[in-house]
Amino acid sequence: MIPTRAVIRALAAVSLAGLLAGCISVLPKEPPAQLYRFGEALPSAPTAPAPGAKRFTVETLPIIFDRPAGGDAILTLTGSEAAYIKGSRWVASAQTLFESALTRAFEAGGGAARLMVRGEPSRPDYLLKLGVLRFETHYDRGQAAPPTIVVEVNATLSRSSDHGLAGESLFQARVTADANRAGAIVAGYDQATRKVLNELVAWVDAKGVSPP
Repeated sequence: MIPTRAVIRALAAVSLAGLLAGCISVLPKEPPAQLYRFGEALPSAPTAPAPGAKRFTVETLPIIFDRPAGGDAILTLTGSEAAYIKGSRWVASAQTLFESALTRAFEAGGGAARLMVRGEPSRPDYLLKLGVLRFETHYDRGQAAPPTIVVEVNATLSRSSDHGLAGESLFQARVTADANRAGAIVAGYDQATRKVLNELVAWVDAKGVSPP
């Protein structure tokens, strides 16, 4: 009995599906990305409140984070070209890790300023607005050399009572990685973030004056 065209098409489809299934099963699987974090280390030298200084509270407004760097991919720049480090990611978004590091920096600082927990019913003394302008890996000496990690944050502190400006400052850290590999680059991010946040907390402590 000669197979009909319909039977031939059906057999061909089954054979093709089997071949495709076989191809998919033997393709190499993509290795899982290596996950990293930053901002875990506490400041090495906590600052104590000045004698007679009163404690005051600070509420952080939603942080504005540079969009290309704010996700879980590690941003690199080579001249005008931007890319992400393949096979390496942050364990959470860079913005989430930065916010957690900011909280730890205030808790460990021991100064006059206390960062309020989001949702506290009381009114803060000051409002802190932060913009993370740069959070980047710069290959400024070629792609073979260890890159420079750049962290740049603009901070504005205002009184919550009248929204008057108490101070504005730009904080920047540039750290050259020990080697051109992911682990060394992440260590550079950790060091640069710690430097920026330590200076930021000290600045808030110095600028803030508890209202009468």
